[in-house]
Amino acid sequence: MENRKTTYVLVHGAWHGSWCWKSVRAALQSAGHNVFTPTLTGLGERSHLNSAAINLSMHVADIVNLIHWEELSDVVLCGHSYAGCVIAGVADQIPDQIRALVFLDAFVLENGESLMDILPPEVPQAVREFARTTGEGWKLNPIPAELFGVRDPHDAAWVDAQCTPQAIATFEERIKFAGNPRDIQDIAYVFPAECHPNLLISHERAKAKGWKMRTIDNSAHELMITHPRELAECLLEYAPPE
Repeated sequence: MENRKTTYVLVHGAWHGSWCWKSVRAALQSAGHNVFTPTLTGLGERSHLNSAAINLSMHVADIVNLIHWEELSDVVLCGHSYAGCVIAGVADQIPDQIRALVFLDAFVLENGESLMDILPPEVPQAVREFARTTGEGWKLNPIPAELFGVRDPHDAAWVDAQCTPQAIATFEERIKFAGNPRDIQDIAYVFPAECHPNLLISHERAKAKGWKMRTIDNSAHELMITHPRELAECLLEYAPPE
């Protein structure tokens, strides 16, 4: 019998962990698919490993190693927000194991850039000062969920309780692409109706690159929390028809 399962690897954004995909993961699994939701080093249930040494390269290695040791192939790789930086690095290192990339309201870096480099000009200094005054100089405490459009009080309280500090080096390390000759052709950018100003440059870049653009109506940045059913339906478009 033909294997009709699709393999999804869903990568969370800054301050989050595997926990944020619970509803989306359940929907994809109930449809019969393989779903991996790794937690990046230093976050969530791995927060005991947090340190100033954790950077973007380590988070890219987290996902490359997962795909390698789980012997995954033909992967639909989805990254939310900060994880746009992560999945781009993964795709550059192991393109032959990736079928499609889904940038979920995510940052889009060019070679030699860091996330800090593509924030609005006034933001990086404020972020570094925030780390200096509240995070011992090396870590960033989570931003309240309400500021990212989680308006349900119960959901916002849950997200705020679950999020953990993240090393600022993950935002400051500049990505270095190897320029792998095999391009991944199937790339989509899924964005909410309510655009966060920090993501405007990334939205514009995705359009300019000719990626598939998808909007989820009446939504904001935390799509996997506020609109899990709609997001799962979007991801299920990568699965073979019944």
